[in-house]
Amino acid sequence: MKAQFAVDVLICGAGAGAAGLTLAIDLARRGITFRLIEKTQQPFHGSRGKGIQPRSQEVFEDLGILDRLMAVGGVYPTDRRYRDDGSYSEAEFTESTAPTPAEPYQQPLMVRQFLTEQVMRERLLELGHAPEFGCELVGFDQDADGVTARLAGKGGEERMRARWLVGADGGRSFVRHALAIGFPGKTLGVRALVADTVLTGLTREAWHRFGEGDMQRQIAICPLAGTDLFQLQGPVPAEGDVDFSAEGLTALIAQRTGRTDIQVHSVAWSSAYTMNARLADHYRLGRVLLVGDAAHIHPPTGGQGLNTSVQDAYNLGWKLAAVVQGAPEALLDTYEEERRPVAASVLGLSTRLLGEMQHGELRRGREVHQLDIGYPESSLALQHPVRSGIAAGDRAPDAPLRGAAGQALRLFHLFQGTHWTLLGYGVTRDSVPAWPGVQVHIVGPEGDVIDEQGQFQRAYQLAIGEWVLVRPDGYIGAIVTSGQREELEAYLLVHAGISPAA
Repeated sequence: MKAQFAVDVLICGAGAGAAGLTLAIDLARRGITFRLIEKTQQPFHGSRGKGIQPRSQEVFEDLGILDRLMAVGGVYPTDRRYRDDGSYSEAEFTESTAPTPAEPYQQPLMVRQFLTEQVMRERLLELGHAPEFGCELVGFDQDADGVTARLAGKGGEERMRARWLVGADGGRSFVRHALAIGFPGKTLGVRALVADTVLTGLTREAWHRFGEGDMQRQIAICPLAGTDLFQLQGPVPAEGDVDFSAEGLTALIAQRTGRTDIQVHSVAWSSAYTMNARLADHYRLGRVLLVGDAAHIHPPTGGQGLNTSVQDAYNLGWKLAAVVQGAPEALLDTYEEERRPVAASVLGLSTRLLGEMQHGELRRGREVHQLDIGYPESSLALQHPVRSGIAAGDRAPDAPLRGAAGQALRLFHLFQGTHWTLLGYGVTRDSVPAWPGVQVHIVGPEGDVIDEQGQFQRAYQLAIGEWVLVRPDGYIGAIVTSGQREELEAYLLVHAGISPAA
């Protein structure tokens, strides 16, 4: 029956967000066939989402692109707030926290969205795939086995069959509308401009803010790391056109700052948008799923939108691949179960931070880093006995280790890739069977990895004989004792379709 499907997965939307690209990279490295289509003729070239939070940095490390993003981006500059008399005060934009063995990334990374997506397309090309620009999904029907899609492109209209369709096509999602999935929420009463510009008159060492707390006068001018551009942001009237010419933006800056020395010379990209907070009623209907802005839209405060979208796709990718490869289809129900509550929480956070911004408060703390997001209530969380400290459903911490051959290792390096990871503490290798797609490591003096600094035990707090099963997306699936081998086997069979090797 496989021959009737052109691909396993059709992903709709690659040019206006990172969700589709994340999913494509994850499916490509898992050997899943797909097409990634985008109706626009060329990639997005602006910086709508420029902050990559620490948890997303961990995701990008696993996908093999973090170093490249670090190379084209940079740290957030000092927050400089100007008073009406021209004097100013400075503070760090985010709380300064040093990396720890368990959390190696603690600060947001600034990368212009265009550059983030460019790096992602390059990674996808390394894996043998590329987005199809100028290809639009114009209709689809689904049945019990798959989806029949109608595509319009340069060669005319075509029909194709895919096992699954994923809508990664933004806040105005065609896929969501076609499914008639509700998108309740509210318009937040704020319209804003954003523009990437070349300008003079300001240092690149600070994020310059004028008129804080005054919605008529606010304007922020931020140097974009890795470029020679500054991004302008500020509220504008709810109605009327915005003059996005260099002259128009220079005049707007002068009006709001009282300074005539700040000159805009060119505009690389610009937009005016109304802020919304909306959440789809469902993330899946039959053989069709939603990711990213198609499922939720946020105000930009706190830099949560792109990151939540990337992590949607990261959560969905391994589950979709597992189902294509024979895992129970019910595994896909855990995508909405786990990710929709996260989006609801993030919407509340972004909306609260918007209110604080309107009153001049912009400092950000750990709440925006997304390191504390987990799925403790998920049906995928198995834990016996109930324990304090780290638990099933939590993000699996990193830790420095040493290999039995003497080499330095990180726990994240053991997790990296498409597999599940099973960690045994103070046990013998022959106490569990081998499973396809599961890498087993024994931590201890007789194991293949040694907790020389005690950081693994500090993070996981295991008793001798306990096992930790880490999911392909870096969250703890199960914590069990050595006597619960049958429960572990049942877990992998039910949730991943994995049986012990013969």
